[in-house]
Amino acid sequence: MADMGNLWEDLRKQARQLENEIDLKLVSFSKLGTNYSSHIDYGNESAPLINKSSSEHMFDTMAMEIEQLLSKLQDVNDRMSDYTQNISMSSPSAALLHTLQRHRDILQDYSHEFHKTKANISAIREREDLLGSVRRDISAYKNSSGLNRRTDMYLKEHDHIRSSEKMIDDQISIAIATKENLQSQRKVLGTITQKMNSLANRFPLINTLMQKINLRKRRDTIILASVIATCVIILLLYAFH
Repeated sequence: MADMGNLWEDLRKQARQLENEIDLKLVSFSKLGTNYSSHIDYGNESAPLINKSSSEHMFDTMAMEIEQLLSKLQDVNDRMSDYTQNISMSSPSAALLHTLQRHRDILQDYSHEFHKTKANISAIREREDLLGSVRRDISAYKNSSGLNRRTDMYLKEHDHIRSSEKMIDDQISIAIATKENLQSQRKVLGTITQKMNSLANRFPLINTLMQKINLRKRRDTIILASVIATCVIILLLYAFH
């Protein structure tokens, strides 16, 4: 009976120790939930990733430790329940049953508090992930828009350069065609001149006749100019008389 009493006291000691550890862990876990969002600052492009990763690692580690402690406390409570059932033939005292119930209630409260805090932190993480995703999408869109604008500007400038090159090529083609045309006309005129000189050398009378015609034309031109000048002078004299 003494060994059974020692077992009960040992189980109670283990339960109290685990409860104290769980209580301290839950306090720290609750503070982590309160300060979780403050560790994430999307205003910085590099630090937030480090802070967020560290906070998430701390959350996962602490949650796992608390779950292990709760599991150990559950095991101790089960062993305490088995103890009370084993001595049921001896009619366990009401104090023993009350102690067992109190430890069960503590375990239930701790489990409820843990799951509530864990759910709150998970909700905060999801919200922060959503906000971070939205901010990254906005930043990516802005960067993409700026890149697209620069790309459009470069494409327009490239098209302008291509158009200028095409215009220059057209002007060069026109100049070459004009040069070839003038050279062709020059050759034609040279050929005509050679033929006229050849005809003049072959027929001196034609050359003389052409010279007389030119002299008569100049004489007629001089006479016509003299008549016009005389008429103008007479008109001026008449106008100022």
